[in-house]
Parts: sequence; structure tokens; C-alpha cells
Amino acid sequence: MRQALISVSDKTGVVELAKALHAKGIRIISSGGTAKELAANGILCTEVSAVTGFPEILGGRVKTLQPQIHGGILARRDMPAHLEELKKHSIEPIDIVVVNLYPFEETISGHDDKIITGDIIENIDIGGVALLRASAKNFTDVLVVCDPADYAPLVEKLNSGAPDISFRRELAAKAFRHTAYYDALISNYFTLQKFPEQLTLPLKKLSGLRYGENPHQEAAAYINSSSHRREGAARARQLQGKELSYNNYLDLESAWQLVGEFEKPACGIIKHSNPCGCAEGASILEAYRNALACDRASAFGGIIAFNRAVDEETAKEVVGLFTECIIAPEYSPEALAVFAAKKNLRILLQPELPRKAATPEIDYRSLTGAMLVQDRDAALLTETKTAGKRAPDAAEAASLLFAWKVCKHVKSNAIILVRGTQTVGIGAGQMSRIDSVKIASEKMKEVAIDPSVAAMPLVLASDAFFPFPDVVNAAAAIGVKAIIQPGGSLRDADSIAAADSHNIAMLMTAMRHFRH
Repeated sequence: MRQALISVSDKTGVVELAKALHAKGIRIISSGGTAKELAANGILCTEVSAVTGFPEILGGRVKTLQPQIHGGILARRDMPAHLEELKKHSIEPIDIVVVNLYPFEETISGHDDKIITGDIIENIDIGGVALLRASAKNFTDVLVVCDPADYAPLVEKLNSGAPDISFRRELAAKAFRHTAYYDALISNYFTLQKFPEQLTLPLKKLSGLRYGENPHQEAAAYINSSSHRREGAARARQLQGKELSYNNYLDLESAWQLVGEFEKPACGIIKHSNPCGCAEGASILEAYRNALACDRASAFGGIIAFNRAVDEETAKEVVGLFTECIIAPEYSPEALAVFAAKKNLRILLQPELPRKAATPEIDYRSLTGAMLVQDRDAALLTETKTAGKRAPDAAEAASLLFAWKVCKHVKSNAIILVRGTQTVGIGAGQMSRIDSVKIASEKMKEVAIDPSVAAMPLVLASDAFFPFPDVVNAAAAIGVKAIIQPGGSLRDADSIAAADSHNIAMLMTAMRHFRH
């Protein structure tokens, strides 16, 4: 008689599976809560303790860690010596192992502090992991199932004859992935070092994507389950529209992080991971209009993010522009009705705005066969230093701080031109800042600025220091009144002198925001 060992934490579908196995004459071995569940549903099963001749001990910590169990799983059926040993020790082969693990992931959910409690310790599965790994190792002889979704395919394969080797291997691979993911969750929770010698990430598939950066590239999105952060684009809920692509996610994340910088109603418009417009306003509609005015041409086919609820009036204006995706913390029913007319427009709901954590989130970037790991750039500007003769006035200072926040989200070398709290020119991703100044100033010529904003002083932000006075001189030529930059060049004095000669106020931050 064939045997199946069933020991599951998640009881979903286990009764139906056991009935199907029993109907095929397969003897069922079980333990603890699973045995009780099967018995309560009239399914005959043999307790593990009856097989091992040893009771469960240590409150259930030890029950299947026995030679009578693991011998029956690990014995190779094509090796007579193994079969002789089983016979010598009165061990029956176990042909099917159905196991899922204690809910460690659910137990640590919300525990950002990584405090280890008794409940967390007791939800670290030992025996279940050993059973899965042993069964997966001997997959040519043992069918191993760790996911209730595979119960039906297992029964179907058994009903149609002997399950083929590819099916067995697929189940084994899934079991190894499952235990690796489980161990990664535990190791990440226990690890306090930021950059340990060995790093494992528990990644869970969120979804397949329409395609990667280009249509000929396949792609998928994964969630890092060791992160309890819920405010990113990947955690947003899609309310309508086409399936998201790889580039959509990159742009959505950039847009969401940008608008999360601001306390007042704000809108950011992203194209190819760079802002092409950003503004704060008295209302979300005003913020959108001012953000769009910065670069209407580039905004076509972009991503729009809001840090406030989107209302009907704003929705009506937004649908006048071809847009790939919109992400916001809330939408009025009327706004959603407006968007519903655009079936392909992707609408994402993310109630959690980016927050500044006490411990920075970790960023990961891939290289060929390698990975770079760093703190996420979540640093806040705490103080600035006036460089030169003139300090910025109140209006200039407010605009400089706004410009600095936008600059943080623009690819290096970045130059941001701002009036009030509205970007009027953005130069992004150039090999030199002087080229970025030229691009930003050319963009500014096309901006239809509201008269109330036009009266505001023009300010400039840079993500890196000025080794030469050329940027300051170019800024003066287009009417810049104040500049914010990190400082730190050996030739700072040249740029400060240039700023003084043009009566430009200059703030230095002693921090930078390179973005590659």
C-alpha cells in the first residue's frame, strides 16, 4: 500500500485531498492538528507517533524528525541496498508528502522593530522544512506538495497514471523555492546588520508584466516580503486600465516618491523616470495646471501623481491629456466615473504616502551577476548656509527649498528652475550641468506662466556642486535671483564671487542628491 504524509498549517483543501487519496487506497499518515482535522471529517489516518513508536514531544516541536519518517522519504527505490535497509528496520516507503509551514510571515507582519517574541519563535517551522527538503531531494520517488493550489493537479495526475518526471521536478522546485523563501524571511528578520556577509531576499511574485523596458523583453514584478513598507507604487491597488509594464512601475515609483516630499497639495508629472513638471498649489487642480504648464509636450504619455484626493474637476482636466497612469491616495466617485470613460487609462490607488522611516529603506540595483545595495536617499535638508554677500529673502528661500525637493528626484546632472512653488524649466540627465542649464532655460521659454507666478523670483537648484562659475553666469543671463547647491568644490570661491557680482543669493546645503 502506498503512503502519504500530510502535515499542514494551512488546512485549505486538505480534507478534499485526503478523501481523494484515501479513495485511491493510499494510506494517510498525519500529526497534530492535521490528524484531528481529518478525523473530524471521517477520514482514517495513522498518527505519526504510531509510525515512529515515539510520541510528539516538547509541545509539538519534535514529531516528524525521526528515521522512521525520513527513512521512508529519502530511500531510493532504485537502490536495493536502500530497500533492504527499510525492510531491516520495518520502515515503509512514503510516496507523497503534503506539507505547508507555520505562518511565520503572517506572525511578523507589522513588526518593523524586529523584536523577537515567543510567538515569533514558535512559528519558525523546523520539521516541516526538513520534510519538504527531504521529499524534494528524492523527487524521482516522492511527490512533494507545499501549495494547496497543487492539490487538484496532483489528484489529476494520480488518476491519469504515474505522474511524469517533469511534474515531479516542478513540485520539487516549488518546495525548494518555498523553503528558501521561508528561510530568507527568518534570516532577514533576525539580521540586524545593514550589509551582512550573505544576503537573501524573500521575493514573492506580484504579477507578470505586459513587457519589460521594450516589448521584446519579458518581465515580472516581485514584492520584497522582508519590507513592511506599504507606501510604494508596487503596493498600490489598480482600479482600472491595462496591465502595467516594467516602465510604468518605474515611473509610478518616481512620481509617488516625488509628490510625497510635499505637505501642501502637489502634483508631479513623470516621463522616463524624470519629472517634466511639478508644483504645489492651493488646490490639487491648481497644482496640476502649474505642473503641466512646465512642459506640456513632455507630459504627453506621462505618469501623473497627486498627494491629495482627485476630484471631478481635476479628473476632467486630466483626461484632456493622453496619460499612461495616475496614482493618488484617494479619488472621488465622480472622478472615477470620469476616468472610466478612458478604458486603457491605468488608475492606481495608494492611500499610504511615502514616509520618512527612522531606519532608511534599502535600495537594490542589479549589475551583471551582481547587486549594489545602499540606503534609500531619504535624507531631509535640515540646514543651509548662505554663501556670498546676499542671503535669500523669504520668497526666494521658500522657492529654493521647493526646488531642492524636486531636484532630488531628477537624474544627474540636474538643473531645476522654479518660480514660487512651480517648476518652469527642468534640465535632466546631462553629462554637464551647463548643458542642463541650457535645456532648462529653453524649456522655460515655452512655459505660459500665470501672472501671479511670473512676479515671483526665478531660482535655480542643482544636485551637485559648481567647480566653475559657468552655471552661475548662465543663470544670471536668464534672470535667476537665487541658487541652492551642495557646495564642496575646491573652487567654490569662484562661483560665490560670480554670484556676488550678479547679486545672486546662494545657499549651500552640505549634502547632495545624485540620482543615476
